[in-house]
Amino acid sequence: MSLGRELKPNIYAVGAIDWDRRLFDELIPLPDGTSYNSYLIKGSEKTALIDTVDPTMTDVLVRNLRGLEVGGIDYVVANHAEQDHSGSLPKILDLYPGAKVVCTPKCKDLLMDLLLIPEDKFITVADGETLSLGNKTLEFIHAPWVHWPETMLTYLREDHVIFTCDFLGSHLATSGLFVTDEARVYEAAKRYYAEIMMPFRTTIGKNLERIKSLEIEIIAPSHGPAYDKPEFILNAYRDWTSDAVKNEVIIPYISMHGSTKKMVDYFTEALIDRGITVKQFNLSEPDIGKLAMALVDAATVVLGSPTVLVGPHPKVVYAACLANALRPKLKFASIIGSYGWGSRMVEQLTGMLPNLKLEILEPVVIKGVPKEADFGALDRLADEIMNKHKELG
Repeated sequence: MSLGRELKPNIYAVGAIDWDRRLFDELIPLPDGTSYNSYLIKGSEKTALIDTVDPTMTDVLVRNLRGLEVGGIDYVVANHAEQDHSGSLPKILDLYPGAKVVCTPKCKDLLMDLLLIPEDKFITVADGETLSLGNKTLEFIHAPWVHWPETMLTYLREDHVIFTCDFLGSHLATSGLFVTDEARVYEAAKRYYAEIMMPFRTTIGKNLERIKSLEIEIIAPSHGPAYDKPEFILNAYRDWTSDAVKNEVIIPYISMHGSTKKMVDYFTEALIDRGITVKQFNLSEPDIGKLAMALVDAATVVLGSPTVLVGPHPKVVYAACLANALRPKLKFASIIGSYGWGSRMVEQLTGMLPNLKLEILEPVVIKGVPKEADFGALDRLADEIMNKHKELG
């Protein structure tokens, strides 16, 4: 059977729900699956398809289009060249040979490289350019670095629907066309933002301002449910992209022989005693999505590591590299841990965070198991963090 669901009159969701996918880009965990959203718009004169689907589910898209008895497609709007959105383009162009691919000039180049689509199949559009479907008008908004350099958004003027591609989306497989469980979607959208969008926080903030003047009734992203209450996700993004941080300390750590674990446990209680929210992450079996989400709002990260051959444990190295790549709005960082006979852990870890504008607070790295003086040093670090957080207001 086919599944083409109506967002508004003559606007249909024709994409695919991927209930079983658990890993994206061979990197990002998907605990709740995902969807590849594609939208069909029937104008009085022309028909347009907004994005396609991952090539693993091309048959679902084709089945949904046939179920709606689509006689022809005039335009396929490619908001983004990444294959989970564009991968079914070759099949769609084979089925609808008269269709043209509408995209930014940069997207055209990428699609020619990634999918070998002939140059004569493209129509490139400038920022702010429009395309008439008869009684419906598509307006194209270039949004580079959300999250690739060629990304754009498509606004359907008459119906006040904006198709945002990855922007404002969530990796979530759900039978609901629109958001019904806001708490569940909030967590999925925050995970998505943390893993994919956070490195481009400043640019995303500017694009939020760009669409601020548009009248928007529905936000239709390329992953997850659509938003018929747009302020829900817009307010969340305004919060996440702002410079404001919370009175929180994130502690990603690992312990080999128990010394670092004793330090982390003591330090956690010291922070809690000072009214600071703490989130511990044992890196022996981490959920990097949960760690990324925690980094969105926190003021401070404290890396906990034993010393391995004078350097940090490899899994702590991974956490440091992840934080550096995601570029959260952290203000402070420190390091706690232990060594047996020598360590260069502090200089190595701090050197792995060049993208972050951090103040490094004096680390506490000890020899052997923690002793009374070492616990005192952890108390001093907890006091310093408390005072730094108070200064932030």
